Amino acid sequence: MTATLPPFARAGSQIDVTVSAIGDAKSLLGGTLVMTSLNAADGQIYAVSQGTILAGGAAAEGAGASVVMGVPTSGVIPAGARVEREIDFDFTQLTSIRLALRNPDFTTAGRIEAAINGQYGRVVSRMLDAGTVLVDIAQMREASPAHALGKIENIPVQPEIKARVVVDQRSGTIVMGADVRISRVAVSQGNLTLRIQEEPLVAQPNPFAPGETVVVPRTTAAIDQEPGIGLAEVAQGTNLSEVIAGLNALGVAPRDMIDILKSIKAAGALHAEFVVQ
Repeated sequence: MTATLPPFARAGSQIDVTVSAIGDAKSLLGGTLVMTSLNAADGQIYAVSQGTILAGGAAAEGAGASVVMGVPTSGVIPAGARVEREIDFDFTQLTSIRLALRNPDFTTAGRIEAAINGQYGRVVSRMLDAGTVLVDIAQMREASPAHALGKIENIPVQPEIKARVVVDQRSGTIVMGADVRISRVAVSQGNLTLRIQEEPLVAQPNPFAPGETVVVPRTTAAIDQEPGIGLAEVAQGTNLSEVIAGLNALGVAPRDMIDILKSIKAAGALHAEFVVQ
């Protein structure tokens, strides 16, 4: 079980929790996490979690076959942990603040610097790198660091959006940004299916004859190879609509599309950041 404790988390606040099963557990569907302590690397307990688990997979099993979709042994509990211990941090003694960008980008950092300096009419912030902007609280002449952040947190800034493809392998979800581009490429894809079927036979002795009933195992194994889509051409896409039309022309399922996108990225034809969750 994992959780990220923000630096400003106060005792009594709630945070999200990710739960994963270990051992021989098969599914967390409909499960409930009993009260569990969350320990940090220093051995101290910082939060306590409990609640109903929301799992994103499904599993079904019978006597002779089973099927699994997604990851049923992993789930989340929104606001499932209550903070019991605060991280030592004196915010009022800060003389400068570093704004860390969630998605580092030089253009976005430069726009933040210009927007803050333009708000005050003088140089009070400076871009250090693609992911950090330093704000001098003394130059802002505010009553406290809290007042300073209150002034700058609502300054509008248009971030630079990177071309990105985000894939969730557990649910088979694919999300593409508006700036994703793809070059002309040819794709061939096929599936291998391994089938194993157990049909045990029961051998019995004749009536009134000496002997005992014996179960004889009988296994049938086969590998089926689907013809797939052959070698298909994906036309060059200069906007999101053309990219979607070219990929939809392959006519494959979402999970097969994930593998195809990985291969297109490896071939250098997918001009976007590929993020797998």
